[in-house]
Amino acid sequence: MSKNPSKIFAAKKAFSEYEIELRSLDFEIPEIQADTSVEIAKYAVQQAWEIFHEPVIREDHSFFIDELGIPGPYMSYVERMIDIQKLTKLLSILNSKKGHFTVGTAYMSKKGGLHEFSFDVPIEFESVPRGRETTSWDRIIRLANETRVFTEYPEEERMHIWTTNYRNIANLIASED
Repeated sequence: MSKNPSKIFAAKKAFSEYEIELRSLDFEIPEIQADTSVEIAKYAVQQAWEIFHEPVIREDHSFFIDELGIPGPYMSYVERMIDIQKLTKLLSILNSKKGHFTVGTAYMSKKGGLHEFSFDVPIEFESVPRGRETTSWDRIIRLANETRVFTEYPEEERMHIWTTNYRNIANLIASED
């Protein structure tokens, strides 16, 4: 249950390893404002399950500047309000180089059982934007212990990270059958 092409690609990749068919549901559930990605994902799958009574998965990503503890699940809004130049200036003032993504996923099984999955992805910030020209913060974000920022290499190279919760759900589904 997503319109984000990257999330759909990651889910399909993970599920294909288990030969489990995955399809997108074409409907809208308003995204709630909550403090965690898991809460947002959980609400969405519960609403969808009430409508369809079919297994449903929803994933949400939060982003944190460790020094500030924000923006969390509000990244989309904050990224629109604070451009990359303002962010690099803020990080410089804070002397902050570390952050993380929290990837929260909820799965509602065919019997209505709710399962929650969450993990953190440590990242670091560069002080100067690099890579492909975009207004996105991806020009200064890199995985911890990596040398390239997100815009300097293909997303497929990071796919093993973003498929983690989907693989866990696929494994759970395979064990239920």
